[in-house]
Amino acid sequence: MSTGTTEVRTVEQGGVRLAVDVSGSGPTVVLAHGFPELAFSWRHQVPALVAAGYRVAVPDQRGYGRSDRPPALEAYDIEQLTGDLLAVLDDLGEERACFVGHDWGALVVWQLALLAPERVRAVVGMSVPFLPRPPAPTITLLRQLFADRFFYILYFQELGVADAELAADPARTMRRLLAGPRSTELSAEQASALSAQGEAGFVERLPEPAALPDWLPEADLDHYVTEFTRTGFTGGLNWYRNLDRNWALTEAVAGARVACPSLFIAGTEDPVIAFSPPDAGLGHLDDHRGNRLIDGAGHWVQQERPGEVNAALIEFLDDVHHRKATP
Repeated sequence: MSTGTTEVRTVEQGGVRLAVDVSGSGPTVVLAHGFPELAFSWRHQVPALVAAGYRVAVPDQRGYGRSDRPPALEAYDIEQLTGDLLAVLDDLGEERACFVGHDWGALVVWQLALLAPERVRAVVGMSVPFLPRPPAPTITLLRQLFADRFFYILYFQELGVADAELAADPARTMRRLLAGPRSTELSAEQASALSAQGEAGFVERLPEPAALPDWLPEADLDHYVTEFTRTGFTGGLNWYRNLDRNWALTEAVAGARVACPSLFIAGTEDPVIAFSPPDAGLGHLDDHRGNRLIDGAGHWVQQERPGEVNAALIEFLDDVHHRKATP
């Protein structure tokens, strides 16, 4: 990812080294990617935010890309993941920043706003809205909900299984995940296969795309494929394997509210919002500035529709910092 003046910094937290791309000057914004992505996933946001007068820090999060992939499962719990983002702030000499997260990155930045509110000036979640802590461990609830059906998060729990399937052909994995047809475009047979009982894994249930979408040039897909061929997928999968541990670790903030300004951005075709409704946690957000649903966009919203995402981000950040709106 290049913005012309990007500095690649190495930030260490608990013995884990993170590669962090830092660009621009001004108030700090930290961008946290999701699964299975990279700092590269924010390639369209960084130049726009820098041009709008912000310093932008973008880590390859632990387990991904150029950053370390610690072997211990508990190295990927919510305390470590939020600790990484605070370590980025410390390395930059900043007391507070605005945090923007997509997918798993959204889960982390929402929790950071609860666990370290004094460090979070504002928070933006993409794809995954704020989700109040459930009454029982997450995996326990999912096993009850999907008792007789396949669900990818449950499939990801068994050590080594999804790791091997996803890594067997990283090009197929990334192509089907990033470029596959939307849920509304699936045939009845394809839709049924996604949750049917059986021995099929995760990737083999996903339809093969007829072609790459306009927003995903072959060179961009190749970048993901090259990185995940080198690293595998275990680091990212280990985030999922800490869901119950995270539930236990966040008992102290059960029922807590996000006090800082917040924003939610998602595509209307994102399957995540079908089972995590954007309004579900609004009662826990004290200064929510709205849900921006981008018509026709899917899960990879900041890559699919960068113009609209960038405009929403800059409008929100300028408002938070009491700056004149960027024309």
